[in-house]
Formats: sequence, C-alpha cells, structure tokens
Amino acid sequence: MSTDIATLRQLAHLSRLELDESKEQQMLGELNKILDWVDQLRQLDTTDVEPLVHLSHEINVLRSDEPQNTVSHQDGLRNAPRKDSDYFRVPKVLE
Repeated sequence: MSTDIATLRQLAHLSRLELDESKEQQMLGELNKILDWVDQLRQLDTTDVEPLVHLSHEINVLRSDEPQNTVSHQDGLRNAPRKDSDYFRVPKVLE
C-alpha cells in the first residue's frame, strides 16, 4: 500500500502542517515506509495469538502508598516570602 502527494497534502491540511516541496517528498517517502510496514504486519498469521492486555505478568510491583507528613505546616510556611496566618500569599492572578 502506498499513498500519493495529493493524499499527503490532504493529511497535512487536516493536521495543520505546512510542508514545503522538499519536506513533502521526504514525508511521502517516510509515510510509504510506514504503510509498507503495516502491510507486512497484516500478512502475519495471528489466529492463535491471544490479545495482549498487559506488557508483563508483574502485578503491583511498586511500593505501597502510605501517607506520611514529611514537612509540618509550620515548617512549610517558615520560609515563605509572604504568608497570611496559615496560608501562602501570592500575587493576584485574575482581575
């Protein structure tokens, strides 16, 4: 399967891409390589292959998520350039 320059220009328009002449030819060659690779994949017999749900059989190999206070509220506000009792003061963002 391959595509032509008109199809590439339509894809570029839909993707909001601006391609000059040299880039069009380069992109057309790369797009045709991708489509040829997809054609090769279509020729593979996958009748006995089950769909892949996960990349590995490992489940929950991360550490357990345990909440802990690493910085106290007072320590967090200690070096704040501006604070108002228990809160950080920041410049006004919205008018």
